[in-house]
Amino acid sequence: MFRTLGIVILATLAWLGVTATGFTEGVDELPSDVQADLYNPDMIDAQQPLAPSAYRDWKAKNSPPWTIGYASSYAGNTWRAAVMDRLQNEIIPKWKELGLIKEVIITQSNLDDSLQIQQMRQLVDQGVDAIIVCCSNPTALNQTVKYAYDRGVPVFSSVGYLTSPYAVNSSANFVVGGSMMGEWMAKEIGGKGNVLIVEGIPGTSASDSQDRGIKLALSKHPDIKIVGSVAGMWTDQVAQAEIQKWLATHPGKLDGIIIQSASELGALRALQQSGRDMIPITVGGELGALCYWRQNLDYISAAIQAWPPGDGFELTWNIMMRTLQGQGPKLQSIHTKPKVMTKEMLLKAVDENCSVDSADWYHVGIDDWAGKEYLDNFFLNPADPEAYKP
Repeated sequence: MFRTLGIVILATLAWLGVTATGFTEGVDELPSDVQADLYNPDMIDAQQPLAPSAYRDWKAKNSPPWTIGYASSYAGNTWRAAVMDRLQNEIIPKWKELGLIKEVIITQSNLDDSLQIQQMRQLVDQGVDAIIVCCSNPTALNQTVKYAYDRGVPVFSSVGYLTSPYAVNSSANFVVGGSMMGEWMAKEIGGKGNVLIVEGIPGTSASDSQDRGIKLALSKHPDIKIVGSVAGMWTDQVAQAEIQKWLATHPGKLDGIIIQSASELGALRALQQSGRDMIPITVGGELGALCYWRQNLDYISAAIQAWPPGDGFELTWNIMMRTLQGQGPKLQSIHTKPKVMTKEMLLKAVDENCSVDSADWYHVGIDDWAGKEYLDNFFLNPADPEAYKP
């Protein structure tokens, strides 16, 4: 009887795509340390797609040079500007010189899902070979992703996930990243105190995942109280205004601010203008905020790089190129881990004559963020995509 029950359970798990290791098929093909660090079920959003990729055995319908569509959802912050700088000044020239792309067609929808859907369909109808989207609503684009797939056009979601089975997602694991931010803050304020949370754009997977990780970490510290939450929209000016409003109406003690980059410079300015003490905030990759730390070395102990914009986008680009070459991604979502910047690293990366008003970004570097050897783990037929000869 028990043997029969066991067979039934294993069969059911197999039907759900879960293997005997507890991980889904595709995930169980990854190195054990990657599985443990980045695909732990307790540190993955319930919606995060982890099934085998629809492109495991897929071949591009055209030979290179390929035309790529970038359906950007927003252009109004320094992070997006840094992505565009990497794309236009490094990625496009490099891959054109390699003879593997013809052009990149860029659209902007300014957080309008309907417009982004329309733009994506137009890109498909124009004949692009692949589409990259960034930081989009996890469900709104799904029908359009299927529209593209049915016409031989794969869609790659950068820095966040889409729930469509026909998308390939890539980013840091943002639940892990949020947890790192929460644990860092707990240590920074001695395990007790009042904390304000500044979200990114609520409703996007990257923002919601980080928020979940932050709150998961803080829940382990009963003497820390979340006293408020505002949306900074990943934009310094918005974050500054929202934090200033919150501070003006909440005169009580505040011990720390956990904020999603890119908004930390706005938080610093809000604190300075409020006249309050400069309490710890989580700092990411904005050079203006890193410069403030560089000029006040005792201010905080570390910064967490959850999504260096150029590196995050280049990761998605490299995954796309491998997929177009037929390397076969193993699963729907490819994760890397956020990086911690220590004080010693700061001293090497940021000059003492820096500007606290800088809108530029610090980049980890694609080799350290998710280099070729690391990406090989996620493909069935790994090869150097830059050496591809059709």
